[in-house]
Amino acid sequence: MSLSIETLKQLPKIELHCHLDGSLSLHTIRTLAQMAGITVPADDQALAKLTQVDDQITSLAEYLEKFDFVAPLLQTAPALELAAYDVMRQAAAENVRYIEIRFAPAFSIEKDLTLSTAIQAVLTGIAKAESSLPIKGRLLICGMRQLTNQANIDAFQAALPFQSSHHLAGIDFAGNEADFPPDVLKPAIEFANQHGLAMTLHAGECHCAHNIYEAIKLGAKRIGHGTALYQEPELATFIKANHTCLELCLTSNLQTKAINAISEFPYDLIIKNKLSACINTDNRTVSNTTLTKEYSRFQDHFGTDKAQFLAFNLAGIAAAFCDSKEKTALTMAFKQAYA
Repeated sequence: MSLSIETLKQLPKIELHCHLDGSLSLHTIRTLAQMAGITVPADDQALAKLTQVDDQITSLAEYLEKFDFVAPLLQTAPALELAAYDVMRQAAAENVRYIEIRFAPAFSIEKDLTLSTAIQAVLTGIAKAESSLPIKGRLLICGMRQLTNQANIDAFQAALPFQSSHHLAGIDFAGNEADFPPDVLKPAIEFANQHGLAMTLHAGECHCAHNIYEAIKLGAKRIGHGTALYQEPELATFIKANHTCLELCLTSNLQTKAINAISEFPYDLIIKNKLSACINTDNRTVSNTTLTKEYSRFQDHFGTDKAQFLAFNLAGIAAAFCDSKEKTALTMAFKQAYA
């Protein structure tokens, strides 16, 4: 029996793949624009056209263009604090109990912020949200593929002093995967590995299944998307053997044409091979989605039931970049709630 939208909303959830700059509510975008002295359309529909994609886009590159609008709004510490709090608030409203938020500090240093102060601002926003909302949050520092390895190393270096803060989870690489495959990122990845920074890595989002294999070989504990698995099903054995978790983002995959149809999404391969995977939004605003909507789409397209939603969440907890004590508490709480 299908679960109602309200029931899906009430289910406890884990989210491991959510970009800060792609997930700001329209209300908060307006506030940030006012803080930055930037004029935005008064009409929500007009603002949405600037910040959200539709099904007519043709590629990941076109999808990523929407982030250019938000970048100028995230150039001060108060703006970044508010942005982090806003994403945590949205997630908590649909019973997300734990979330890892991705943020590229290199894109917030156009004015007075340094990489370090930008990171601190986001961590402060996450901590403020934790103190007032029923949700735990962590920060992933995003390296960007189109930047130099040195620029990405600088961002990871700036994150090192925050390792003692339990709000810093690890690192990620995002951006143009087609032109900057994992091999190009080796120096920055090696720096992260040498300094004990847990790593997830976007891979297999651009019809390039081999990048999944390369990312895992380079040390990624999780794979953002992994969608191209459908092209090389034999990769499932390698993914499982390495205990790698796939961060699934169905709506954005359809929008960016990572898959051309639902039939290409590797859901059946994941279930058949009992791969570790969890459901995510990727970008709440850019994709005009929520985690509840994602659950509904999995239910509608694949017949995902409550037991499988629990399995996805338990896999997400096991793969989360937090300590074992928190994982144990989350696992117990989820099993009780779903029972």
